[in-house]
Amino acid sequence: MKSIKYYIFALVAAAGLMASCDTDVESRDVQKELTYSPLYYQNLRDYKASDHSIAFMWFAQYGAQNSMAVRFAGLPDSLDICSLWGGIPAKENTEIWKELRFQQHVKGTKMLVVAITRIDAETDDHDFKKAYNEAKAMPSGAERDSAINKAIDMYADYFIDQVFENDLDGFDADYEPEGDFLSGSYFIRFMKRIALFMGPNPDQTGEERLKLIQERYGNEHNDTTKMLCVDAPGSPSTDLVPYCDYYFKQAYGGGTSEGSWPIEKTVFCQNVGDNWNTSLYGLINQAKYQPGNGKRKGGFGAFFGHRNYTITQYQSEPYEIFRRCIQLQNPAIH
Repeated sequence: MKSIKYYIFALVAAAGLMASCDTDVESRDVQKELTYSPLYYQNLRDYKASDHSIAFMWFAQYGAQNSMAVRFAGLPDSLDICSLWGGIPAKENTEIWKELRFQQHVKGTKMLVVAITRIDAETDDHDFKKAYNEAKAMPSGAERDSAINKAIDMYADYFIDQVFENDLDGFDADYEPEGDFLSGSYFIRFMKRIALFMGPNPDQTGEERLKLIQERYGNEHNDTTKMLCVDAPGSPSTDLVPYCDYYFKQAYGGGTSEGSWPIEKTVFCQNVGDNWNTSLYGLINQAKYQPGNGKRKGGFGAFFGHRNYTITQYQSEPYEIFRRCIQLQNPAIH
């Protein structure tokens, strides 16, 4: 059964999409949406649930909906994780949500809330920012420290709420403080607060997490497996390794320097947004890279990856390079 799953995956990744369980190749009419058999989708979900190096993308501009390039329905079937760089869609955009939910529930793609985590940059109308401003104005001492920690916890709760109240699959913390207060030990506190509700927290049992979730969001919420990830141009503190599923490394030059995080949690990411009309050799290099220690890497990823949908002199089909990268990273088992 495993070989069947990988065989189907290879056809998706390398040659486009496969209709049902036969060998028909997807139409070149890229605006046409196809349907597939339940077995196809089950195999797709099983593949994504397996232990493998992942394919990841920051996705944006989906509010336009004027092309499959900026629609959730146009994303590669074999995409494992998608960070919502365009923000959480408004509830009234029902067609966008329909496509997003299909990606989640039928294709098994994890959809993450993502934000640049800078508390100083947040607007003053938020309760957490008001608490933060009041704490910063206090004289130095234990009371001020406690008030600052409370404001940081409130900021973490703000993102936790976005994940659970929108039934999304986790949080991607973009850590680029650039002088922001939320750095160093304060960022670690922020992440550990979020880790009470998502991510592989080693300090907590599943039962303890479920209790916290249901106390905050109600008994209808029982998903204790939501993801916690961090992305940054340089390695965040290794204190966060046990609490994060993946580190999305902004190696936008196409490099594969492993850094201080475990290779199996490191996802090397290329800037496709600025380099879409190139051969994307950096992305290819990251996809085919295999660690010398015999362990699998976390995976490869693309910032503004949806721009690889565009036909260029380097590819004749939408996502041809991205799909080839998936196949290079995880060759099909026949």
